[in-house]
Amino acid sequence: MKPEISKLGHFGLVSTDLVKSLWFFKEVIGLEETEVVNGVHYLRAWGDFEHHTLSIRAGEESCLDHIAWRTKRKEDVDAFAESLKANGTEIEWVEPGTEAGQGKAFRFKTPSLHTFEIYFEMEKTLASAETRSVLKNQTHRSWNRGVSPRRIDHVNLLSSLPTKEFADFLQEQMGFNLREYIEAPDGSYLGAWMSVTPLVHDIAVSFDPNAPSTHEVHHIAYWLDNAQDLLRAADILKENGIYFKGPGKHGISQAMYIYAIDPGSGVRLEIFTNGYLIFEPDWEPIRWTLDEMDIGFTYWGDQMDSKTENNPTIKA
Repeated sequence: MKPEISKLGHFGLVSTDLVKSLWFFKEVIGLEETEVVNGVHYLRAWGDFEHHTLSIRAGEESCLDHIAWRTKRKEDVDAFAESLKANGTEIEWVEPGTEAGQGKAFRFKTPSLHTFEIYFEMEKTLASAETRSVLKNQTHRSWNRGVSPRRIDHVNLLSSLPTKEFADFLQEQMGFNLREYIEAPDGSYLGAWMSVTPLVHDIAVSFDPNAPSTHEVHHIAYWLDNAQDLLRAADILKENGIYFKGPGKHGISQAMYIYAIDPGSGVRLEIFTNGYLIFEPDWEPIRWTLDEMDIGFTYWGDQMDSKTENNPTIKA
């Protein structure tokens, strides 16, 4: 049986100003802290069930240290390791105890040099008595503080590697489905939105020939329940002096968005809602062209700009 990825699991973030990053993600965004182990802070949204969906540690250079993907079955971890090695990808097993709450896992570099982690076992940690929801199907009480997103959503990566090459790797080696893409006049891809779940994308990859390195991240994303939550988030960000862009609506994915910058690491966070779901087994990828980007990138609202000083890219 071919190994399968079930979902996006978590982000590993390194910050040059841990204090500011923790303030941003805990107090402004409203993520809950599961625990702190060896200087690593483990966080999750109020609707996330696993031990963490974001880890943050201090470092001399801000970066997205790794992006973790959970498999569908325990045996898929070993199966993916063997499959990737057979196709020439070097893997490195993660030492037990390296990441709190997590079982057997390995990491590898994609062709774009982003670090991916593959795991299956992860603790479903109970929330503390002070934050626990009375709902048995929810971990923490919602709206404890800050923006308060429900769950992790997706990651968007930039690379000077041609997008089609990156997308082909994700499809052929990891089983992702192509949902939407931007095609250049020469037939190359400038962006691809891909998923293993019914989400319109668990990961997006984009070509940026001017990227400082092959392995940049455009943003990480958390999900809000509705458009009103997004408008509320804009007020909370503004009250806390956080620069942001939006609210707006993408044509690609149909989602409403706000982009905000973590003042500690410089990472761009997208808070995201109202995207569509895909249930059709015979889905045909949606093709966009460059002359349609006035609709594709920003259907309406504040224009997205990835090249301003206030919207940096960081290494992954």
